[in-house]
Amino acid sequence: MEISSHPAAPFVLGIVLAWLAGVRVYLTLFGVGLAGYFGWMDLPASIALAQSPVVIGVCGALAIVEFVTDKLPGVDSIWDLLHTLVRIPAGAFLGGIAMPTDGGEASVTGMVLGGTVAALSHGLKSGTRALINTSPEPASNWTASVAEDGLVLAALAVAIAHPWWALALLVLATIAFVVAIVLLYRLIRHVARRVRTAVA
Repeated sequence: MEISSHPAAPFVLGIVLAWLAGVRVYLTLFGVGLAGYFGWMDLPASIALAQSPVVIGVCGALAIVEFVTDKLPGVDSIWDLLHTLVRIPAGAFLGGIAMPTDGGEASVTGMVLGGTVAALSHGLKSGTRALINTSPEPASNWTASVAEDGLVLAALAVAIAHPWWALALLVLATIAFVVAIVLLYRLIRHVARRVRTAVA
């Protein structure tokens, strides 16, 4: 698929990839590289390296590490904190190369927008998981992590052929993250009040 097959496609694809990088950076890069390698997507020259078997292999291995780490309560929040330095720059890079200038170079506007979107999704993901980790049982953590894995895989698959649909999916996901954070925060406050009342 040509990224530029529709006038708005590069912009939409840049937003989608940047958002996904804020949640699962290695899986996103792995998916982009795989799509380029098998010809499912024509990658611009600035990111052609992503379809190298070496890069695909490294990103795939790191995606597996992240998959396991993200299922461990507490450890996942440390991982999220450390990857603030990875996910946001990666989102900026993906946004920049998906929206190149006329000369084929990464767009500064795309990089700024991509970094902002990645920061948003990273913050929502990290905030949600931090609140979930206040619960002693691991089931909610595993459920949230698996849901994030499925969301990224689904959005990547849809983005290859229908970036607009992928963007719509991620808009809904953003709303869901916000709602989850609000509800979890209210639940934690309610439980804390009950505990204080019981102790008093």
